[in-house]
Amino acid sequence: MTNARDGVPSRLFLGIEGGATHTQALIADASGQLLARTESGPANVQLLGETQLLTLLRGLRRALPRPDAIAIGLAGARTEPDRQRIRQAAARIWPGIPCYATNDLETALMAADSRHHRDPIEPARVLVLSGTGSCCYGRAADGRTLKIGGWGHLLGDRGSAYDIGLRALRETLRHFDRTNRLTPLGTRLLRRLQSNSPEAWVGWIQTAEKAAIAALAPEVFAVHANDPLARKVVRAAAADLATDACACADQLRGRSDSLEFILAGGVLLQQATYARLVRRLIRAKLPRATVRQLSRPSAWGAVELARLHFPNATAGGSTHRPRNPLRLLPQTPARAIPCPSLDALALSPTEQRNPRSRRLSDLPLDQAIQLVLKEDRLIPPALLRERANLERAITWIVRALKQGGRLFYVGAGTSGRLGVLDASECPPTFRTSPELVQGIMAGGYRALWESIEGAEDDAQAGAEAARLRGVTGRDVVVGIAASGRTPFVWGAIWQARQAGAKTVLLCFNPHLEAPRGNRPDLIIAPDVGPELLTGSTRLKSGTATKLILNLFTTLTMVRLGKVVSNLMVDLNPSNAKLRDRAIRIVRQLTGGSEPEARAALEQAGWVVKRALSLRGLN
Repeated sequence: MTNARDGVPSRLFLGIEGGATHTQALIADASGQLLARTESGPANVQLLGETQLLTLLRGLRRALPRPDAIAIGLAGARTEPDRQRIRQAAARIWPGIPCYATNDLETALMAADSRHHRDPIEPARVLVLSGTGSCCYGRAADGRTLKIGGWGHLLGDRGSAYDIGLRALRETLRHFDRTNRLTPLGTRLLRRLQSNSPEAWVGWIQTAEKAAIAALAPEVFAVHANDPLARKVVRAAAADLATDACACADQLRGRSDSLEFILAGGVLLQQATYARLVRRLIRAKLPRATVRQLSRPSAWGAVELARLHFPNATAGGSTHRPRNPLRLLPQTPARAIPCPSLDALALSPTEQRNPRSRRLSDLPLDQAIQLVLKEDRLIPPALLRERANLERAITWIVRALKQGGRLFYVGAGTSGRLGVLDASECPPTFRTSPELVQGIMAGGYRALWESIEGAEDDAQAGAEAARLRGVTGRDVVVGIAASGRTPFVWGAIWQARQAGAKTVLLCFNPHLEAPRGNRPDLIIAPDVGPELLTGSTRLKSGTATKLILNLFTTLTMVRLGKVVSNLMVDLNPSNAKLRDRAIRIVRQLTGGSEPEARAALEQAGWVVKRALSLRGLN
């Protein structure tokens, strides 16, 4: 739908901003004139299922004219898969209309930026957000962005309404314990929670939702002027928020950059006392900084993003471009990580149909079993053809572990789970530290037992996981990707290369070409042929992966002296079965009796190597 102004048609831009408490949507024309607005319920993308997200957007569609371009910023949209999910939902509700997807922090910062188009120099800006939750989100003059906080109420939200409410309860109880009295703050909390005694709060807090605790913050501000305990709570929360804001600015600004802080969120916009305190604390640390409040709703930032990211969305197909290109933030991560394209799958054996299993669904069970086992017999010859590369990788791993380095496996899906499995078996089998061999799984802990949609497609997350694990130049990083394409794996390889680590890619696509600028030191790519079940890499590729990882760790530990003959002389006898095995190992190597072996192990603290030394075998 278009709007006519002075006879000239204008395209319509829809901006949607969703947070913890509500969603606001605005329709404006190219000149910035507001044409329609509506509101809906909360929209944290991490808490909305697919049906809920579609229902929310469908309700907004019914209340507003049809737009020509859309920008949507929702709380919780942290990763590219999150943004892709928003774009896909928008495409179902508004087919054919371009959509820019982001988080509610970028929309708020853009709302602050949009009135400053004529500034000759772009300052470094930090959005300081305190509502039900809290976060600091900044953008440098060169376009770099940084978020501090935003970890949710259990791990973060310093300086938020939730934080203030929780601090108020804790400080009130601490004061009550020491004096058996309540200050005016405690009295207001009793009334607000309909309690006769603070004792009732113990049960209430167990089931209280985040919003219910955040709703206590106004009670703190109501008695701030005459209750020292309330002032203590407010000062502590403000100090945490200001410290985070300044830390964000310190990491973003250059030496000559001007600096601006934007105060936003219900607490900072509605509680003048709190805003003044946060402003004063920021200025105390950074006297030359400008601190101002967000002057209009964040949804205006979404409107501006829709206009800037779709420069042709104006009347008659004319081109509109922003005056300051730094405001046109990329939809992809700022640091582009080279990864193979989807075209890399075209020739991969893992994606081809196996001619020997085309009748799989019709075979009698006994014949199907024979077929599966015959296919698995093809794996060892394929791995033997890669033995030179396998030897090279093992040599690197042995050298790394001898020099204080570590071995990291990185993968997604079956590949990642097998890496975590092999890493987890090293401490009991070889008495190694859990730090020595580690698995990094796309999607994290939960992805070990369930699929995490889109986790494998986030290269930036892979790079960040490797960085946060502390990968250094002394380590070896083995990326495992059956088809060879997994972006999460390539992100980790990219980060490992920057750190100077040795990098290995294990895949089953001999046709893979590594992307320019991100080539691993070694690619091991056995050709085990097409899977019995087309594309199901948990079959032959998974079996081959398990065999190769077994080779890596077993032969490495042999070279590190943790094996004598074919016996595990450095196992950790942590249960009855392993203690019995330890006794048998000592007996087999010393020729002693069971009582003698047990006595030696008990004297050695059940360390097999030490027991062997006591028996005169080094």
